[in-house]
Amino acid sequence: MALATAACGKAGDGDKADGGDGKTIGLLLPENKTTRYETFDRPIMEAKIKSLCSDCEVKYNNASQDTETQKKQFEALLTQGVKVIILDSVDYKATKSWVKKAEDQGVKVVAYDRLAEGPLAAYVSYDNEKIGRLQGEGLVKALGDDAKNSDVVMINGSPTDPNAPFFKRGAHSVLDSKVKKIVYEQDIPDWSPDEANRKMASAIDSKGKDGFQAVYSANDGMAGGIITALKQRGIKVPVGGQDAELAGLQRLLKGDQTFTIYKQIKPEAETTAEIAVRLLKGEKLGALTDTKVDSLSGEFKGIPAKLYDAQVITKDDIADTIVRDKVYKASEICTPKYKKYCDEAGIK
Repeated sequence: MALATAACGKAGDGDKADGGDGKTIGLLLPENKTTRYETFDRPIMEAKIKSLCSDCEVKYNNASQDTETQKKQFEALLTQGVKVIILDSVDYKATKSWVKKAEDQGVKVVAYDRLAEGPLAAYVSYDNEKIGRLQGEGLVKALGDDAKNSDVVMINGSPTDPNAPFFKRGAHSVLDSKVKKIVYEQDIPDWSPDEANRKMASAIDSKGKDGFQAVYSANDGMAGGIITALKQRGIKVPVGGQDAELAGLQRLLKGDQTFTIYKQIKPEAETTAEIAVRLLKGEKLGALTDTKVDSLSGEFKGIPAKLYDAQVITKDDIADTIVRDKVYKASEICTPKYKKYCDEAGIK
């Protein structure tokens, strides 16, 4: 998938106005601890932009979860004369002045996956509160008839990610009425699997090995750290996740993780790429956006948006979702270590 269209470099590289030809799109992604960004989002968007605009260039940078780095990357794009920026923000609250400066310079900003603060040209993501509800429902289903008598640990996402409160709110809207009690809850900075591992160990220390019957994890990366902590103490309980990461899918097959949330990244990324190209060409967005949203502060209203749905998947769904949609090949999932589990799940 990966194309050699990206001008990768550190923030501030190439301060000459080499993006001022009107054919350059900036792409800023927030972090690389979540494998989806480098594996899917970036190459899919680059490929789609190239297919729609063969002489367009993509100037790409990843902020590695550092807000100041992303600010410098954003400002460098403005200096270079880039006319459209796709922004997946590290800290949505920090972006207001950046996006306003871009608007003042006639630069269109498209918020991708996370809703940034500021006067945006468009926003493409998922119905994130619904995803949280799906996660809650997945955990309740895993608990079965024991749900009403079950205590749950919640390990939530990064406080600087605007999606994380929606995941949490959606999950609480289900769990608060369907399980006995949330006995331990923590937000995890930077979606760090290592920090999730430490918080899970703290939960075990404070509540005891039998003090909870399930764990909500806001994503698959953290679920990996959580499951490691549980295994070290000999604890086996349902653990959910999100993103359908390769390692998460393999944990599903092995039975270590109970479910994940499958979000079709390709339509999200391709729609964003098409919006960026249309904005670059001065064309209307038309049916590419079908709703409007307000910024989280409420200051910026009526942002054109496209919000996609997602679904809960277990090991039995992998063949008919992940493999069918060519997210991963069966051979990538079913390495020798996992072949017997793939056979049991009907993945060939």
